[in-house]
Amino acid sequence: MAMRIEDYALLSDCRTAALVSREGSIDWLCLPRLDSASTFGGLLGEDDHGRWSLRPADEEAIVTRRYDRDTFILVTRWQTTDAVAEVHDFMPVRSEPGADPDRSDLVRRVVGVEGTMRFAQRLSVRFDYARAMPWMRQTGTADAPELVAMAGPDAVVLRGAALQAVDHEHRGEVAVTAGEVRDLQLTWFPSHREAPRPMDVQEELERTRDWWQSWADMIEHHGVHHHAVVRSLLILRALTNRETGGIAAAATMALPEDFGGERNWDYRYVWLRDAALTLEALLDHGFVELAGAWREWLLRAVAGDPADLQIMYGLAGERDLPERSLDSLPGYAASRPVRVGNGAAEQYQGDVVGEVMVTLSAARAAGLPESEYSWPLERQLLKFAAEQIDRPDQGLWEIRGDPHMFTHSRVMMWAAFDRGVRAVEESGLTGPVHRWRELRDRLRAEIDRDGVTDGHFTQYYGTTEVDASLLLLPQVGYCAPDDPRMLATVERMEQTLMREGLLHRYRTGSGVDGLAGDESPFLACSFWLVEQYAVTGRTEEAGALLDRLCELANDVGMFSEEYDPVHGRQVGNTPQAFSHLALVRAADAVTMTVHHPR
Repeated sequence: MAMRIEDYALLSDCRTAALVSREGSIDWLCLPRLDSASTFGGLLGEDDHGRWSLRPADEEAIVTRRYDRDTFILVTRWQTTDAVAEVHDFMPVRSEPGADPDRSDLVRRVVGVEGTMRFAQRLSVRFDYARAMPWMRQTGTADAPELVAMAGPDAVVLRGAALQAVDHEHRGEVAVTAGEVRDLQLTWFPSHREAPRPMDVQEELERTRDWWQSWADMIEHHGVHHHAVVRSLLILRALTNRETGGIAAAATMALPEDFGGERNWDYRYVWLRDAALTLEALLDHGFVELAGAWREWLLRAVAGDPADLQIMYGLAGERDLPERSLDSLPGYAASRPVRVGNGAAEQYQGDVVGEVMVTLSAARAAGLPESEYSWPLERQLLKFAAEQIDRPDQGLWEIRGDPHMFTHSRVMMWAAFDRGVRAVEESGLTGPVHRWRELRDRLRAEIDRDGVTDGHFTQYYGTTEVDASLLLLPQVGYCAPDDPRMLATVERMEQTLMREGLLHRYRTGSGVDGLAGDESPFLACSFWLVEQYAVTGRTEEAGALLDRLCELANDVGMFSEEYDPVHGRQVGNTPQAFSHLALVRAADAVTMTVHHPR
């Protein structure tokens, strides 16, 4: 069975990603792209669903790990009674001109530090979500062994150590003494082509280290929890495809929100909402160019009739993301169904245009110049929003139950028209500003009338329930953080949505989401609460909650979607962009209260 979710670390080449366990096993890797079918799928099953294990033969070896500075080069240090060795795992970032677009690489460099250590290697390649048992053949020479696995369109070649077939997997040993280095290279390539040439590992290692560190050095941050903020921004960059500009919501699929339950979703796609919020976090820390790249991605993805707008797309803007269940993978902790694709792509979520407009407005304010098509794109989005203005939706949380007039969605529609009005009035752009102002004012009157009960904002019109998404209302300028209605909403959340000091999205027992089972507190919501506390004078509570939340990250700074405080473990897909971007905002808010107290 796979390790605990927090026992995994991320490798990334900004095209795809791998998860490496503390035990030295790569249990998740989709090639060549993050949303491709898995090559190693053991995370959602067992050894024979795909895995690459590399660990000392001595089962008593003690392990520690870290990233090499601000990179995704993972250094796992193993120590036995008479030896010390390290494994340096990384995926080369091929950003140089002329780089082969039809290959992806993963390197495991074994470095001897003290004495002699033997490593056991076990390789189980299973293409297409473990539905394709590959044809394996030994190539190369005795001095330069190669193992090629091939099935359908996919092929990988493993170089660096001899492996022998044993019970549908390949096994071997690698020994290193002090000062010795052994490089293992796994390369994906299209099966109809010849295997690519071996790489110069030292050159790629240095290039990749410099690429990540140079990017991290550009981060503008001088506040609390600096290392957590930097690592979070790095994770957001790792989830951004360097070729297309698409920003994935997470690196994994089907990791459960409820162990053994049905809340298992595929998050390897680009939600307009999540991507927009990610860009806001990046913009706030100096990355205007990434906003330009994403705006171009957005233009390509939503080109055509605004009536065809989706709330999510593939990493290159693909529209067809049908949700289906896989029988080939038994699921993490036997949580089924194992879903690939995401049916939310067919939902209407009224908040999405608002998030996009808020981010593009922030990019404009940060100095991103208009392109020939950027403002026409925004006008088309507002046209779409106007056409849908009276339509109930599935909301921020993508409920599978009946649509409602969710208060958060209505506020984000207000924000969309508000940013359109500002673009005309403050930036000199052109558009039907009188119509946008009319719709904005109409929405405010409606929300103030129908979205408030007993002095607090509500989850949707006609209920007394609250929802953590309401914490975003002050963030987009709908109301002041200390608006009495907002303060009453926070109080109501603390009464009904808190568990062990962490905040749930909403009460699952209300039945609004149309799903069975429960879920754990959603980490982003607690980070939003930190921000609300910070900007309303509850500075000690804000700092204490932020400290506690940062302690819930794993040993290499990663957050999943949720956290189970009862059993003390991370829950859901990982690493989750929503969690990390909310951390960045929360840390910024607490920093502001330190430097500019109320």
